[in-house]
Amino acid sequence: MGSQMVFKRYEIKYLLTRKQKETVLAAMKPYMELDAYGRSTIRNIYYDTDNYRLARKSLEKPIYKEKLRARSYAQVQPDDKVFVELKKKYDGVVYKRRIEIPEKAAMDYLAGKAPAPEENQITEEIDYFLYFYGKLVPKVFLSYEREAYYTKEPSEFRVTFDENILWRETDLSLEKGVYGTPILLPGQTLMEIKTPGNIPLWMVKVLSEEKIRKTTFSKYGNAYTEIYHREKGEMIYA
Repeated sequence: MGSQMVFKRYEIKYLLTRKQKETVLAAMKPYMELDAYGRSTIRNIYYDTDNYRLARKSLEKPIYKEKLRARSYAQVQPDDKVFVELKKKYDGVVYKRRIEIPEKAAMDYLAGKAPAPEENQITEEIDYFLYFYGKLVPKVFLSYEREAYYTKEPSEFRVTFDENILWRETDLSLEKGVYGTPILLPGQTLMEIKTPGNIPLWMVKVLSEEKIRKTTFSKYGNAYTEIYHREKGEMIYA
């Protein structure tokens, strides 16, 4: 049986320069440390309709949006465990459900070649998602190098730093290596604050002092935007 996980939290995003990242890390040092995954290269396969219905909806910034992906924290083999994640966002709050199952079972399940590996609330939601949107297929492989930190105090407050965000439309498998087209500019880092409630005062202070402002940023949305412009024969200038 695979493990199940449910998250409910706010996810606030910031684009940092190299210097801003160093300053934030220094401010974090007394309060936070690397989590169990520490530094890892995360691999994702995003599922969508043939005409990118989910990506297009996300870019419209609706009050409610959702996405489905398979994720691993390393290059895997068919029997290695991966996550199938259903991520929903409503009015700024992120709800994430995920199950952990072998990679081959995950691919067969999402392709409609096999039923859910077990019956529970999460697989029922995934099943409904697959039914509602019809045939979903792997559309984008998206990877990034992540540093993940958690607070030393009893709290769900977490901070992640993502760099070298790459996407591609080929080799859509978690068994493949990492390569693709970069999304961030050289020297940029995407920081995410993940919290069920308030941001600690020490973090508020460093964000204010460094004039770091929150931003809207979707990795998959950015990849789709580049795909869209490329298909239209347009050039994107950063």
